[in-house]
Amino acid sequence: MLRFDEMQWVPQPIKDSKPQAVTTLAPGESGDAGVSLSAADGSGEWSTTGHKPTVGFQCRTPHSDGGPSALPALPAKGVSYDSTLTVTYWLHDMDDALTY
Repeated sequence: MLRFDEMQWVPQPIKDSKPQAVTTLAPGESGDAGVSLSAADGSGEWSTTGHKPTVGFQCRTPHSDGGPSALPALPAKGVSYDSTLTVTYWLHDMDDALTY
């Protein structure tokens, strides 16, 4: 789950990025997800700037507590996103996550 600042909605996942099996990580392993901030063709509605992203996690059971959220740093000026903001599912490989 990704949110910027005090967003009142959750970006939808890119359906084509859904792996054949749920991506599970053992302690110490890492996974990657891609984020598409806006439509390249300008078709997105309203645009705003996000300054504080929050990435939430869950355990294997849906809606379960996956521990503390991650609070990644952004450039001081933030990032611009619009209504077309989407995310990939968690994947084991960064190159796969960034193909969507």
